[in-house]
Amino acid sequence: MSITEWRVGDEADGMRLDKYLADAARLGSRGRAVAALERGKIFVNDAEAAVPDGSRRLQKGDVVRAWLDRPGSSRRPSRTGPSGDLDVVYEDDALIVVNKPAGLLTVPLERRPDVPSVFDQIEARWRSHGRRRPFAVHRIDQDTSGLVVFARTAEAQRSLKDQFRRREPARIYWAIVYGKPAPSSGVWRDVLVWDERALIQKETHPNDPDGNEALSDYRVIESFAGASLIEVRLRTGRRNQIRIQARLRGHTLVGEERYTYGPQSLRPIDFGRQALHAQRLTLRHPTDGRLLEFEAALPRDFLDLLTRLRRSR
Repeated sequence: MSITEWRVGDEADGMRLDKYLADAARLGSRGRAVAALERGKIFVNDAEAAVPDGSRRLQKGDVVRAWLDRPGSSRRPSRTGPSGDLDVVYEDDALIVVNKPAGLLTVPLERRPDVPSVFDQIEARWRSHGRRRPFAVHRIDQDTSGLVVFARTAEAQRSLKDQFRRREPARIYWAIVYGKPAPSSGVWRDVLVWDERALIQKETHPNDPDGNEALSDYRVIESFAGASLIEVRLRTGRRNQIRIQARLRGHTLVGEERYTYGPQSLRPIDFGRQALHAQRLTLRHPTDGRLLEFEAALPRDFLDLLTRLRRSR
């Protein structure tokens, strides 16, 4: 039996459980932390912790244990899978729309096979009914919450992907950023290039043959002391697009850990992930062409952050 134990000290008092576990001195990454919570390998004060407990705030003196070789944990079914909290917004014979929680991948990655994904959960859900594997249509980042779409047939996947290539679906995100974008509404226009080594987007010259246009419409919904709630409509769908475009204008997303270069003069706001939620999605049904509109309610951690910011005004 291999159990590792940590006692929460002053430096981690008030820290989120998932962030505490992701520290290099413990599990080393957020993905490993989520996977351990997913498989019932984490205990706080002798009580088993699950994925929703990742947002729990630890207190000084709490005892956190990781039982990484717990018998049966590697085969344990997903707690947020077919028998749990897979939040299906819409499902028919052609597609399924899911409200993805933060911390889950959209689809599995070869380099991180132990990290759970929405794809795996849908596959498990459908397997129990003798159905095929899902077909991925688009993705959102692991620590972004909100709407993602999967197809049930290859034909439906092709139709939906064609819509995204033609930039037809309306993809609306809510984000909390540092500062207040000015003007209060407008267009973000950049040329970006994906750095395969660093796995990040970078701004590049407009004439760069590898560059891709990135377009977003934004508007400020609400302002606080040092931060703003904004709505962003993607015209293009570059990887990490909102995160990099906000940072390029000095309005880093609250909780952002990747796009944080340059000075940050504002007081840091504690949040365990980038404050980004895929809130609304409008597209055409891949079979009959009717217009479908979906909305995903803001998750609890996002709502809690808004409450804290409103109280600090």
